[in-house]
Amino acid sequence: MDAAKGPKIGRPSLGAMRSSSYFQEHQQYRPPQPDGHEGIDSILESTQNATLAPKATQPPKIFKYNGIPSPEFPPKIIDSGLNHTLSHSNCQPAPGTSSDRLVATIFYKSKSPRAAITDYPGGRAPSPIRSTNTSSPSSIIHPNLAPTEDMSQFPLEPPPPDPEPLDHLYGSYISPLCLTSFLHLISSLPSRRGTHTLTSSHRCLDNPTHPSIVELSFSPTPDPTYLSLSDFRKHELLYRFEREWNVDVILQPDTVLRRYPRLVVFDMDSTLIIQEAIDLIAASIGVEEEVSSITARAMNGELDFSSSFRARVQLLKGVDANIFTKLRDVITPTKGARELIKALKRMGCKTAVLSGGFIPLTQWLADSLGIDYAYANTLEIDPVSNTLTGEALGPIVNAERKRDLLLEIAAKEGVPVEQVVAVGDGANDLLMMGVAGLGVAWNAKPVVQMEAQARLNGETLLDLLHVFGFTAEEMEVLIK
Repeated sequence: MDAAKGPKIGRPSLGAMRSSSYFQEHQQYRPPQPDGHEGIDSILESTQNATLAPKATQPPKIFKYNGIPSPEFPPKIIDSGLNHTLSHSNCQPAPGTSSDRLVATIFYKSKSPRAAITDYPGGRAPSPIRSTNTSSPSSIIHPNLAPTEDMSQFPLEPPPPDPEPLDHLYGSYISPLCLTSFLHLISSLPSRRGTHTLTSSHRCLDNPTHPSIVELSFSPTPDPTYLSLSDFRKHELLYRFEREWNVDVILQPDTVLRRYPRLVVFDMDSTLIIQEAIDLIAASIGVEEEVSSITARAMNGELDFSSSFRARVQLLKGVDANIFTKLRDVITPTKGARELIKALKRMGCKTAVLSGGFIPLTQWLADSLGIDYAYANTLEIDPVSNTLTGEALGPIVNAERKRDLLLEIAAKEGVPVEQVVAVGDGANDLLMMGVAGLGVAWNAKPVVQMEAQARLNGETLLDLLHVFGFTAEEMEVLIK
């Protein structure tokens, strides 16, 4: 039975010949693809016997760089953050020429409030409203109203409005736009014929991010036949720039002597100290108001200093001579005065105080701060009662005397006047500031601010070192 059945015949199959597509097995004609794109069947057919294998990659060719850009080594531009100029604005001038450069030290008045247009003195009410109450809003004069009711004081033409403050818009510091505005001012002034275009460089002397003190040097300078340096310091454009940006600008020739003064002379009252010594003495006997009134007018240049000094001294008759010793506990040196004197001494600079006050206090202050020279007035003392007689002995240290003493000390120390700096605040300091190489008005009266070569209206006398070109870091070294 098994033999009769014989071997079992398997079921027919196509085996490996079978395609994965029924349509491909029975299709007899395959039309060409007119658009050049393969159909799904063509793709499957082409990949039927394909095997997946990693693509053979050849190692990249290594070319030795020979320093010349090529397609294999294209040039690359990378911002390194470094700035460099090939101009020679700060280099040694060419043979046969000399430097023609000015330095502008710009101080932002961060602690000084702005004067608004409506800040008018009391009693000047707007017309036609009549008001004697200075605290009333009606006493505030707006720009389009009359400034006074008194026709004798009425201006011949309306005052120009103050420039719009820009530091509040662009930053309460010396912003890049502030420097750009200053350079635009300089470029608007005519320079010497044949000079190069304006070049400049600047240094932040305190804070590089938000500087309040910047030293800006520029070349060429304005043509001196058109505008001298002394006139430039008082120019209307410079004044408007200072008002717009709330800054003080100090202009100096960029010479080596600027950084190395050899003699610095100070006034005492309201300069090295914050008080007026004669007013303190007057307060002790109840005549402060009368003495202060005369002092203010003398410092503003309204009165002759010598005659006003004698008038004030007569009001001190009968004061105990020990008052000068008692005032030592009251006298307050100006902020930065002690550190400034220390820094100047480390620089090898001589110092002097020339005061229109009194020698007992002046000499004590000089000894306390380490000042080399001290000159002031001597008051007569009654030996019996040990009180002031109301008279002064010897020549009065007035404006002329201060100038002569400055020249005398400079000659004694062998210092040229170009390396002498005078600092003061009153009208009696203008003559000594005028003969010095640099005269600096320190929080000075208006007449002194207008006439001085430089103005400082800050809080510390150390700002004087910035005028010489020292940074805050260098100042720290000097005052250690």
